[in-house]
Amino acid sequence: MRIDEGRVRAAAAWTAVAATGPYLTLKALWLTGHPVGSDDPGVMDKLWLVNLLTVGMDAIAVALALAFVRPWGRRAPAGLVVFPMWVATGLLGTILVALPLYLLSILLLGPERSTPQDNGNGLGGWVFPVVYGGFAVQGLALITAFVLYTRQRWAELLRARTGDLPHSPTLTVQRSLACVAALLGLGVAAARAYWAAGGTAGLPIALAQDRSRGPAVMDAVTAVMAVAASTGLLMLVFRVRPRRPLRAPLLVVWTAAGSLFGWGCWQLVAYGATAAETTGLLALVQAAQVVAAVLMLAVCAVALVERAAAARGAVVESPGWIRGAAGFGGRERRCSGGGPDCAGCT
Repeated sequence: MRIDEGRVRAAAAWTAVAATGPYLTLKALWLTGHPVGSDDPGVMDKLWLVNLLTVGMDAIAVALALAFVRPWGRRAPAGLVVFPMWVATGLLGTILVALPLYLLSILLLGPERSTPQDNGNGLGGWVFPVVYGGFAVQGLALITAFVLYTRQRWAELLRARTGDLPHSPTLTVQRSLACVAALLGLGVAAARAYWAAGGTAGLPIALAQDRSRGPAVMDAVTAVMAVAASTGLLMLVFRVRPRRPLRAPLLVVWTAAGSLFGWGCWQLVAYGATAAETTGLLALVQAAQVVAAVLMLAVCAVALVERAAAARGAVVESPGWIRGAAGFGGRERRCSGGGPDCAGCT
């Protein structure tokens, strides 16, 4: 039985929109002075800027979900869809990986001993499952809708192989930037793995004294993401296994680099907005995450744009037809003559 991808995409997109409801409602209450679920009303005054920022982020997620199902979404410039979805995939994809690991740790090791400082800065116990449960549903639904949207808009790209990326004059620059990004990524991985294993050097005093399981899981996931992004990028620029489908390493870099960028930016902003104590090493690692991810994004963007440009110039002739092998969705044109140089093919 053939699955109607249009209906699945619509269902996923509207599910993503619905999943933002509880979180946006909670944030709206907090922003309007109603500390629902908080034992300390004063804490919301400190988190006002963070709450406002997260409302904006969820609003962007709603706009993305609508773009995947509305006609104007197909006509929207690629950058306006791809960049925010890259960040959303990194943020939500990381939660989809970290949340099951955290719950598994509770199942195997039991719940952590709570202290007065635990439980989310004075938030009620029900807030965590509501917020992160919503994030999990939103992540699954939004990413599903985007995958199906990509299959419709950029189907040709998903069929390409790694070896189809052109050996352009910028390839040396791409490889140089990729190596720099990989070195930064491996440095981030080493630091995050050290903190995940219980190390405290370079952490703020508050975090060093109370190393709970949640931050340790996030550090471990970030370390894995840094290694995965670095490996996937090097496979792309050095054309490792050129007959391999391009979507495999591209998907790894997309998700892992988005995770580095999204969570690196979020931690930098969150620490600054709440005036939390931090250290030079922690800030350096967070900044390295962002820089590495930006370099990875730049390298992949240049490679894909060059592939699209090369593909638009390539014409594959078949009996009576020619196909424009566009990198972001090909198109067919009727050939009125016998060859690619005839008037009907121009």
